[in-house]
Amino acid sequence: MDSPSVAIVILNWNGKKHLEQFLPSIFRTTYSNVQIVVADNGSTDDSISFLNSNYPSIKLLKSPVNEGFAKGYNTALRQVDADYYVLLNSDVEVTPGWLEPMVSLLENDRNIAACQPKLLDYRTRKTFEYAGGAGGWLDAFGYPFCKGRIFDDCEEDRGQYDSCEPIFWASGAALFIRPEVFHHAGGFDPFFFAHQEEIDLCWRIQLMGYKVFSCPYSVVYHVGGGTLPKGNERKVFLNFRNNLVMLSKNLPWPQKIWKIPLRILLDAVSAWKNLLLLREPHYFWAVLKAHGAWVAWIIYHRKESIFPPTTSGPLEGFYHGNIAWEHFIQGKKLFTEIVHSKK
Repeated sequence: MDSPSVAIVILNWNGKKHLEQFLPSIFRTTYSNVQIVVADNGSTDDSISFLNSNYPSIKLLKSPVNEGFAKGYNTALRQVDADYYVLLNSDVEVTPGWLEPMVSLLENDRNIAACQPKLLDYRTRKTFEYAGGAGGWLDAFGYPFCKGRIFDDCEEDRGQYDSCEPIFWASGAALFIRPEVFHHAGGFDPFFFAHQEEIDLCWRIQLMGYKVFSCPYSVVYHVGGGTLPKGNERKVFLNFRNNLVMLSKNLPWPQKIWKIPLRILLDAVSAWKNLLLLREPHYFWAVLKAHGAWVAWIIYHRKESIFPPTTSGPLEGFYHGNIAWEHFIQGKKLFTEIVHSKK
């Protein structure tokens, strides 16, 4: 019997340097039934001419405009036929046998809809990478964190998270997913444009009754921050806006009523701290604009984005406490210090 087909889909926007650097590792993938797709998101550099000259075997999808991560992938994946998708950032170096463990995991359990490999930092090779670590979790107030990363503190990989386990969300930097579930869930919410769209999608996938898993037997190395670097005003705006939208969409109504106002208060504390103590006015204004954009979403877009849940069961990878309190006030920096003490 033939192995399931896998499409590695890379969304590219002015990323010729990353394609040049990291495509060779993808071509060393040992899994046989694979196709490589680059979806160009309105690039203005010479990415397309580079691909045509050096990688003619790659399937190239071209968009005339930059639709962002969310809508860009939605558009591209409607044109890709495979048993599994891997959404892969262009700044990721893969290891030769990275696909086999993820294919095996999902082939052996039809209830697992998506998974991610272990993401390590490309530069150090020994620490977990910010964007996904060994699998994403979410706390009660919408703060995302990872096995191996709490806020900006990334742990050294010592094999402490090397078991396949349920998680809340799989990183969009290397997201392995069943196409039928991706499309049935409605894909990424295009309003998000970029940042946290994969968390929102995985939340909806769990509400559909499926599971999301970590698969640390698969290892990749991620550069991170290739499009918008950490602290960028646009990045701050998107993260804060999209997080409030995600909570508004997916939380049960009794929890929305008190958790969202408290989250807004916590956002305000963060904004004022960055303005008064760190002298970062751009951060303050980005948070303020994010709150205004969230109000606009409620008025103009809310009904377009609501996804009706089909299950009310418990969510995996959900921490019922507040990691901001645990981390900044109590000084806990390790995932196991927080999660194992109180789930």
